[in-house]
Amino acid sequence: MVSEYSDDADDMSALALKILVAGGFGVGKTTLVGAVSEIRPLHTEELLSEAGQLVDDTDGVDRKVTTTVAMDFGRITIRSGLSLYLFGTPGQDRFWFLWDELSQGALGAVVLADTRRLEDCFPAVDYFEHRRIPFVVAVNCFAGSRAHGAHDVARALDLDRGTPVVLCDARDRDSGKEVLIRLVEYAGRMHTARLLDSVG
Repeated sequence: MVSEYSDDADDMSALALKILVAGGFGVGKTTLVGAVSEIRPLHTEELLSEAGQLVDDTDGVDRKVTTTVAMDFGRITIRSGLSLYLFGTPGQDRFWFLWDELSQGALGAVVLADTRRLEDCFPAVDYFEHRRIPFVVAVNCFAGSRAHGAHDVARALDLDRGTPVVLCDARDRDSGKEVLIRLVEYAGRMHTARLLDSVG
């Protein structure tokens, strides 16, 4: 979950936290990682194929021409001494076998949601709830989609009480950074509470 590294004698306790970015097909995971990453992000994008048309539901994202087949990777420094390593997961269920590997050691996850295809993020919500990995739901506000409040989305997804829901624009660095800060704060509270429960 946390790794320590040393850049120089003045910085002996910098932290690097692993964060997953998950959600349905075409929801904006690659876009979010690319928007916030301070390094050139690693993408494993491939063109959508004719064979994939039989299994990839492109309804509502018909302009999408590529898909992530392994993961996206980026890094962002939240503040001095705290960096986040971002791992974007593939959205299609045929690639879910990668999720177990990617989730090992993760502090938490961002589940991106598109209210036009809200049902597409149910598998990610279920995955993190069952594994007790803290997550926030970030509603990617696409142009032309009907606005829904955070409370409405939380109720529609039947989220556990207290699970944060935030509205964002995955293309905007500041918006994405705010989502990540909310996740780190929430995951920190959850891990502290579990630690206190285990010793109490």
